[in-house]
Order: sequence, then C-alpha cells, then structure tokens
Amino acid sequence: MSNYQQPTTNYQRPIISLAHPTWRSQLRAIYAVTAKDWRQYWRYPLNAVSHILQPLVWLTPVYFMGLAFSVNGKALGFAGYTGSTDYISFILIGTVLSNFISAVFWGMGYALKNDMDSGVLESNWLAPISRPVLLVGHTITNLIVTTATSIVMLIIGAILFGFQANGNTLAAIAVTIPMLLGLYGFGFMFAAIVMVMREANTLTDVGSFLIQIFSGANFPVTVLPKWLLPVALALPLTYGFDAVRGLLLSTNTLLPIILEYIVMLIFMVVMITIGLLAFRRLERYVRQRGTLGMH
Repeated sequence: MSNYQQPTTNYQRPIISLAHPTWRSQLRAIYAVTAKDWRQYWRYPLNAVSHILQPLVWLTPVYFMGLAFSVNGKALGFAGYTGSTDYISFILIGTVLSNFISAVFWGMGYALKNDMDSGVLESNWLAPISRPVLLVGHTITNLIVTTATSIVMLIIGAILFGFQANGNTLAAIAVTIPMLLGLYGFGFMFAAIVMVMREANTLTDVGSFLIQIFSGANFPVTVLPKWLLPVALALPLTYGFDAVRGLLLSTNTLLPIILEYIVMLIFMVVMITIGLLAFRRLERYVRQRGTLGMH
C-alpha cells in the first residue's frame, strides 16, 4: 500500500465583508452624487435661465388677468378669500414652494430612471451605502439650484410685478424646513413606484401637478368645489403653503399658524417613516422579480 498522503494546505476562501456604512461615508456618498449632478447640470447653463424665466412667463398672463378683474388696482374678490389683495405675491410664493416640490420629485424619481436607462443602477447600488442616501444625494443639486433661481425669480418679480413680503421671514423658513423634509417621504414612495413601473416622466408630471393643485400652490383652496375641498384639507402640504403665506403676507389662514406648524412637524416624521418603509418593501419586490435594472 502506498503511504502517499494528499498534502494539506492552510488556504481558506477569503471572506468578503462590507463594513457598515458610517455617517462620514454616507456624507461622502452624498457629496459625490451632488458633485456629479452639479457638473452635469452646468454643462447646460441655459437650464438656470429657463428655471428663472419660465415661471415668470407663465405668471405674466395671470398678472394682467388679475388686473383686469381688479377694482382700482385691488383684487377685491381675491381678498374675500384670503384677506389680502396682493394676489401676485400670493402666487409667487406658491410658485417658489412648488419649485421645491418638483425638485424633490424630479431629483429622486427621474434620477432613478436615468440610472436605469444608462444601466448603472444595479452597479451603483452595490456600493455599501444606504439606497435612500443615494436618492437624497440626487436632490441636493436640484435644491441648491432651486433656491438660487427662486431668489432671482422673486427679485425680478419684485421689479416687474411689485412682489413684496413684509412678514416674518425666519418664521416662514422654520415652517418650510419640516415641510421640505416631509416631501422626502413622498419622494421615497415616488421613487419606489418608478422602480416598479419603470417610467418617470408621466409619474413625475402627474404626481407633482396633483400635489400642487390640491395644496393650493396657485390659488386659495377655499375656492375648490365642496367635493374636492376635503382632498385639499387632508393634504398636509396645504397647511404648509397656508402658514408660509400667513407669515409673509398676513393672509387669513385655515388654522392658527402654530397648529399648522405642528402639522408640518407631524407630517415630516410620518411621511419620512412611511416613505422609507414603502421604498424598502418595493425595492425587495423588484429584486425578487429581477427587474431592478430593467427599463
């Protein structure tokens, strides 16, 4: 019998482990995504001009139509609903807040669709970074650009249309912050739907349009028909728009402003929680179906 024995080896298969992402690594990921989107945005600098001028172009006919229905330069019918005759400032503030709604929706949903179309979604999501963090990164450039272009738009609106907001700006910002954070809950749910349906343009347009309509972005919600008014009053964003206008323009508010601020805080917590849960469930669903990267 042979005494040959198979040689032993101490070789072991390497264990690949991904460290749990830290706050620092998450911030680096957000910075990397934001820097990429920023460079890409400014390759087409006329985008910024479009973001400033398009809302003003749309508002110009509204401004002159309002003058046509005014008495001695005062929109008395409008004042009956809002307590203010300054309808153009009312609409401009709503337009600015609507721009931020679009920034979150387009930043999450459309950026996700772009990654699908370019075939990099699955490879990007292999990075040891939270998926919601990557989605948030896609909104930062949009939010920065929206903030800058909205300020310029308001300055031009003040010159052309007499926009003025003499109220408490800091208090209005304090209401706007939780409202914008709550919008991320909508954004997470919207991104999850885009993953399932693999379509972004129509969903983004319809979703942001409906939210802007029912939250009273361009008109007081009290003018809605009785069968639609409950929909507007059930939407927390309605109270965010209402509180910001009440603080800046001293308009009549649906609720006391302190209560509307509390609604925004509750909206922020609830919507982010629901949005993250919906996103994770639908992400698991598309992974099980194997359709994550399809378009």
